[in-house]
Amino acid sequence: MAELKVTLCGIAMDNPIIPASGCFGYGYEFAELYDINCLGSFSFKGTTKDPRFGNPTPRIAECTAGMINAVGLQNPGVEKVISEELPKLKKCFHKPVMANVSGFSVEDYAYTCEKLDKEEQVGWLEVNVSCPNVHGGGMSFGTSPEAAAEVTRAVKAVTKKPIIIKLSPNVTDIVSIAKACEEAGADGISLINTLLGMRIDLRRKAPVIANKMGGFSGSAIFPVAVRMVYQVAHAVKIPVVGMGGVTTAEDVLELMMAGATAVEVGAANLVNPYASRDIVADLPRAMEKYGIQNLSDIIGIA
Repeated sequence: MAELKVTLCGIAMDNPIIPASGCFGYGYEFAELYDINCLGSFSFKGTTKDPRFGNPTPRIAECTAGMINAVGLQNPGVEKVISEELPKLKKCFHKPVMANVSGFSVEDYAYTCEKLDKEEQVGWLEVNVSCPNVHGGGMSFGTSPEAAAEVTRAVKAVTKKPIIIKLSPNVTDIVSIAKACEEAGADGISLINTLLGMRIDLRRKAPVIANKMGGFSGSAIFPVAVRMVYQVAHAVKIPVVGMGGVTTAEDVLELMMAGATAVEVGAANLVNPYASRDIVADLPRAMEKYGIQNLSDIIGIA
C-alpha cells in the first residue's frame, strides 16, 4: 500500500500536497467544493501587518502555459486574519495550516509573525522575502543573502514555530541566499516564487496589466523550479518545500526526487479548483507506476 505521509519541520502530514499562498484564499472558499482535509496542509493568502487593497486593475494576464499576476498582496491585515479569517477556516480545516507572511520592513515581518505564531491553527510560518524593502530603497529582501538573513533572524527571535523562508527565483545565485537563511536559523526553505514577466496588448500598444510587470506562474516554469529545488536541497540541511508549475502527480514525484519534502500547487488551482484534491488522489497510481512505496524514500534521491 502506498505511503503518502511525510514530516515537514517536525510536523507530520498525511501527504505532501500544499495549495500555495495566493491560490487558495483562506481555505473555506474551496471547502464549499470538497473536503479540504484531504490535503497535507495549505498556505493561506499572503498576510501583512496592515490591510492592503493591492494593485490597480487589471491585475491578470494570460500566457502560453501560464499566467501573470500583480495582485499586490491584497489582504485584510493580520489583526482581521486572526479575528475573522482563522475562525472561519477552523470550521472546515482540522490540520495545522501554513501562514504566509509578507512585509515591507524587517519590523513588519517580525510583528506579523509574532502575532500569527500565537495561533493554535498555525503549524508553520512561510515568510515571503520577495517583497520590496521600502525602507531600504526598494530593494527586494529576497535578492540579497544579507537582507534575507536579517529577516530570518528577526522572525526567529519572536517565534517558536517552524519558519520556512520563501525565496524569489529572480536572482543569479539562489544557493547563497538559501544558505544565508539556514545559517540565520531558518527551519526550512520554500521555492520557487513567481518569475518576473510581462505581456503587451497589441491593440492598445500598452502593457496588459496596470502594474506593467507581474509574477509569471504556471506549468511553463516547472523546469526552473526543479533546477532550483535540486540546487538548494543539495546545499542545505533543512527541508525544502518545492513549487512552481506543478499540475500532476508525476510533477510532485519529480520535485520530491529533486529534494522537496513537500510540494505546493499554485496556479493549477485557479484553472481547476479541484487540482490539489485530484493530485492527492492520483499519487498512489503514479507511485505504483514508478515502483515507489513510500514517498519519504524518494526525497532528494535524484
